[in-house]
Amino acid sequence: MNSSGTSSIKMACGLFVIAVAWFALITQWCITTFGFVDFISFFTIQCNLLVALCVSFSLLLPHSAPGRFFSKSSVQSAIALYIFIVGLVYNTVLRGLYEFKGMQAVVDNLLHVVVPVLYIIYWYAFTSHTFFRWKQCLYWLIYPLLYTMYSMIRGSFVHWYPYPFLNAQDLGYPKVFVNMLVVLAAFCITGLIVIGINRRAKEKAV
Repeated sequence: MNSSGTSSIKMACGLFVIAVAWFALITQWCITTFGFVDFISFFTIQCNLLVALCVSFSLLLPHSAPGRFFSKSSVQSAIALYIFIVGLVYNTVLRGLYEFKGMQAVVDNLLHVVVPVLYIIYWYAFTSHTFFRWKQCLYWLIYPLLYTMYSMIRGSFVHWYPYPFLNAQDLGYPKVFVNMLVVLAAFCITGLIVIGINRRAKEKAV
C-alpha cells in the first residue's frame, strides 16, 4: 500500500480513537457523582485523557508543541503501557466489585476495554517504533510511582482513595505497600514487553 493510502487509514483510525476516547471521558464526567479533583484522580481517567490528547495532537496538530511531544515514540509507547494496565487491572481485579447499569455500564466498558484495545492497535500499527534500551522501562515507571504516592498522600488527608487496593484506612499500609509493589511489577513486566515489541518492529523495518 502506498504512503497516501496508509496515511488515509491512519487518519480514519485515529479519528475513531479520538471520537471514542473523548466521548467516553465527557460522558463519564457528565454522569459522575464525584467532584472534579476526585474525578481526575482516577488513573483510568488520566490514562484515557492521555490517549485522547495524544492522538488528537499528534494526528491533527503534529507541528504544535504538544503535537511534537505526543508524536514521540517513547511517549506513545508509554501511553500504550499505561492504558494496557488500566484494562488489565480493571478486568482482572476490579470488574465485578461494582454493578453498573445503563449509560454508566457503557462508559465503563469504553474506558476500560474499548479505548485500551483501540489505542494499543493504533499504537502498534502507526507508531514509528524505536529500538529502545531496556532501561527505558525505568523512566516509564516514574508516572505510576508518582500517581500511587499522590493517591496515598491525598487519601490520608481527605480519607478517600480512588481504588480499593490503595485504601490504607481499610487495608493498612503494609498491605497497600505490597499491592503497590505488585502493580509496579506489572508495569515493569509490561513495559519490557512494550520495549521488546518496539525493538522487534524496528529490526524488521531495517
